Amino acid sequence: MPPAISHAEPLIEPLVIPPADAWRGAPSLPSLSEVYRSIPVLGGGTFWRRLFAFAGPGFLVAVGYMDPGNWATSLAGGSAYGYNLLVVVMVSNLMAILLQALAARLGIATGRDLAQACRDHYSPTTGVALWLLCEIAIIATDLAEVIGTAIALNLLFGIPLTVGVVITALDVVLLLALQNLGFRWIEAFIVSLVAVIAACFGYELLLSQPSLAGILGGLLPKAEIVTNPGMLYIAIGIIGATVMPHNLYLHSAIVQTRSYEQTETGRREAIRFASIDSTVALMFALLVNGAILILAASAFHSAGRTEVAEIQDAFHLLAPILGVGAASTVFAVALLACGLNSTVTATLAGQIVMEGFLNLRLPPWLRRLITRGIAVVPAVFASALYGENGTAQLLILSQVVLSLQLPFAIIPLVMFTGDRAKMGRLVAPRWMTALAWIVAAVVVVLNLKLLWDVMVGG
Repeated sequence: MPPAISHAEPLIEPLVIPPADAWRGAPSLPSLSEVYRSIPVLGGGTFWRRLFAFAGPGFLVAVGYMDPGNWATSLAGGSAYGYNLLVVVMVSNLMAILLQALAARLGIATGRDLAQACRDHYSPTTGVALWLLCEIAIIATDLAEVIGTAIALNLLFGIPLTVGVVITALDVVLLLALQNLGFRWIEAFIVSLVAVIAACFGYELLLSQPSLAGILGGLLPKAEIVTNPGMLYIAIGIIGATVMPHNLYLHSAIVQTRSYEQTETGRREAIRFASIDSTVALMFALLVNGAILILAASAFHSAGRTEVAEIQDAFHLLAPILGVGAASTVFAVALLACGLNSTVTATLAGQIVMEGFLNLRLPPWLRRLITRGIAVVPAVFASALYGENGTAQLLILSQVVLSLQLPFAIIPLVMFTGDRAKMGRLVAPRWMTALAWIVAAVVVVLNLKLLWDVMVGG
């Protein structure tokens, strides 16, 4: 086995971190400092060996693209409009692949995560405003994830929704335990649950026997998606559920758990492997997201049940429609795995945002307690207020809130990664920056269209 890189060895190439005057100062202490550069990357070795060393962060990011918020929007879209919104799932996933590649590039090239980069670039007032907007996005994220997990506990074990929300908040204990073992254990836990989710949906699709022609037709864009306010509302919810603001902050930090060479060559290789890792993981997430919508279209829309938006309704209807009693149980198991995965990664994102924007350094257990409290307390009140009957509207609304927050994360990310003064020789290629600006413009325009429809009562 090739020897591990020694950080005491002299560097053969100059560091490519841009000078401090390109920002407001030198990089501060890294977020998630307890796992920063804790995973060694072996020098030399085969392509696959080195790719394996970098593999992992992409799946933590991909978890956010298949969380319970996606379930709510995909179930509503599939049951109401059949396969027609499948193209939105595909396009939003392609947007995600591009943006996550930029997030990884920012973290590796500058030594800053997106939150730190915003703090170092903008004035303190703007930085605090962006932090508050990001916290709103994380609350919306956790609202969907915590309520989704609580629904799964209710469906499988009969636990009341509010009690399930409180139980879900205890995932901070699990995260601390796993992180004490090493960041690789967190990644292994996440990947294992992703495998469970994939197996569950594979089973459901075998039972539902979707139409291949319907799937292929659903991948074609239609003007009705924009002109129909109902379809547009769910489409924007799908974008908000797929391209998630907190994932951009998360990815730019966790790529720095790898101890790669601090040279231009080492950083270029790290960007290359991190991009491959996230692309593969997000393509896997696309299959899961697509499977949820396809299942709703083939099982509910085809049966004339176009009003299915509640996860609980889907659970109760799957078994009789598909004619297999285990279908509902498998559905709930997949939901529980999604919820557990998502709450773990959202907690990490909350810590990164708090440390990055505020440079706040607290003991790990206290940081996790604060970040979980910020997100879970609103979920407890929401579940108690809306009850089980309003969870679908609450979940979809949370995804629309996420979509409205997206520009405040996307625009700084694209601006930073396209700035040679800030990125040095690792600046994003012009074609990538141009595509990212198009993505940002599409998101902003769709959000403005949604707001206009809401204001005029459309």
